[in-house]
Amino acid sequence: MKTLKLFVFSFFAALMILSVEPVKAQCAMCTANAEAGVKNGNTQTRGINKGIMYLLAAPYLAVAAVGYIWYKKYRRKDVDINMRKENFHLN
Repeated sequence: MKTLKLFVFSFFAALMILSVEPVKAQCAMCTANAEAGVKNGNTQTRGINKGIMYLLAAPYLAVAAVGYIWYKKYRRKDVDINMRKENFHLN
């Protein structure tokens, strides 16, 4: 069973490494149009900025949701400390 898991993991890791495609960033023409649109009062650039903020906020919201669920699930409830009724001598 362990070798099967290792094989499946190796297969998918090799598949991800071998199937990489080059990614292109925003072209210079699109950047120039977006900047010129802001100067000319174009409202489409506001949509671009809102989309960027949405994409920026989504991972943080996902991490916050997972953290909240983890906190709610694993926090200690009704912790009972069983201590003896003896006096403590610290020295």
